[in-house]
Amino acid sequence: MKNKGIIGSIIALAVVLIGVFAYQMGSRQTDATADKEEMKTVGILQFISHPSLDQIKDGVIKGLKDEGYEDGKNIKIEFLNGQGDQSKLNSMSQQLLEKNSDVLIGVATPAAKALANATSDKPIIMSAISDPIGAGLVKDLKHPGGNITGVNNLTPVDQQLDMAKEMFPDAKTVGMIYSSSEENSKSQIDRAEKRATKEGLTVKKYAISSSNDIAQITQQACQETDYLYIPQDNTIASAFQTMISESDKAKKPVFVSVDNMVKEGGIATVGQNQFELGVESGKMAANVLSGKSKPADTPVNVIDYGDMIINEEKAKELGITIPDKIKEKAEVVKGE
Repeated sequence: MKNKGIIGSIIALAVVLIGVFAYQMGSRQTDATADKEEMKTVGILQFISHPSLDQIKDGVIKGLKDEGYEDGKNIKIEFLNGQGDQSKLNSMSQQLLEKNSDVLIGVATPAAKALANATSDKPIIMSAISDPIGAGLVKDLKHPGGNITGVNNLTPVDQQLDMAKEMFPDAKTVGMIYSSSEENSKSQIDRAEKRATKEGLTVKKYAISSSNDIAQITQQACQETDYLYIPQDNTIASAFQTMISESDKAKKPVFVSVDNMVKEGGIATVGQNQFELGVESGKMAANVLSGKSKPADTPVNVIDYGDMIINEEKAKELGITIPDKIKEKAEVVKGE
């Protein structure tokens, strides 16, 4: 009888242990299933590599993380870079769709347009797009109405040219160099030309078809103008050092439109922080992932202000004295 009691106890204990093991295994499977269900895919398509767009992309990832979405934990980030090739952007857009991206993010206008051409269903966040209406991405900034919304970085052109006038009150002619293939660039140049003309300046515009034109066009522009003005232009940004090399030879200052390009050799700007523009885009993408918002009902985030930044080292190289009243208001940076 005593042996039967011991055997019964052992059997009971075995049943309990099996039950506990089964429960733990079931819990693990449930957790794994839940993790799998929570893992979402974010597709990021970047037009080309240069510091400004790289900073925007990094900002996007930071913005997602700030809102609780981190690569490898609860999202999978699929990042592709078209390196300035439109055909690659088109095929890469399809690749991101095939990876079942839950939200798509376009860094620079050509990338956002490629994504828009690829799908009218998947939500798209455009990151730092200068002219989303002109580019045909949205019809209305306050009421996008489709599958696209995002960040519109409306460059503070008036402030930039006011700054240039304050630094060079005797200037008569401004040279504006831009890429003929970039809608965002042409849009900004149109705004800048109107402002400069209103201020009594003669505007000479120089369109480039590729980065191969930059050296020759810069040489010509430096001979014919008092200073150069550069919009947010990806083609120029990708070969900006070539431009600076030529403008330095001619001792002509280059006013830029992006904050980091002052460090790279531009003399000054009223510029927008590219990383922070990316952060805002990432946060908008996170809201779509969480179901808090839909592109159709989310107004485009228009950022139309910037910070005054000057490169005093570059000014000294060119023999230019920065007025004290500008230095008092501006962030002074050193060249890289």
